[in-house]
Amino acid sequence: MIDPAYPLFYTFNFYLFGVIALASALAFVTRKSPVAAALWLVNVMFALAALYVMLDAHFIAAIQVLVYAGAIMVVFLFVIMLLNLGHPSEIADIRGKWGKVGALVLGLILLAEIAVVSETRVSPEWILPRGEMDRLLAEKGAVGVVADPLFTHYLLAFELTSILLLIAIVGAVALGRRAEHHVEPVSEESAHAG
Repeated sequence: MIDPAYPLFYTFNFYLFGVIALASALAFVTRKSPVAAALWLVNVMFALAALYVMLDAHFIAAIQVLVYAGAIMVVFLFVIMLLNLGHPSEIADIRGKWGKVGALVLGLILLAEIAVVSETRVSPEWILPRGEMDRLLAEKGAVGVVADPLFTHYLLAFELTSILLLIAIVGAVALGRRAEHHVEPVSEESAHAG
């Protein structure tokens, strides 16, 4: 993490982007229009990218904007338009009584998990010694620091993620494909019989 020259300014902006990300995420899950929800999700991605920049992870921030806010959100919007969900007022969801109760329970569980994780101390072997990140950046560069473990130690997880994305794309195409109705030609005999 960087050592800011203006700690109050840094802290204010860090929490500001955090609040923007949370508010945008809340707007994302409460919008009924799929397109509006997708655009709020783009806002979440940009706020997270700003947080990555403040944490001195510029490469991750650039990838966040290029891949998630750019490419993947374009795919999301393409799928939404492909599915032709209709007017937002016609979309049925689980916003009934039990849907809201379930969402409340899940939200409370997530808040409890966040509280537990925030009180948990990070294992010492997970913490890089001071100056280690600067040495790695000078040795491998910003891309190499991410790419080296990704394509060596975590290659299996990376490949499984790519397979999951491929399955999601195939599923989106299958959902977006309209059912074809074959109309049998009506012969004169069957027309007279009917």
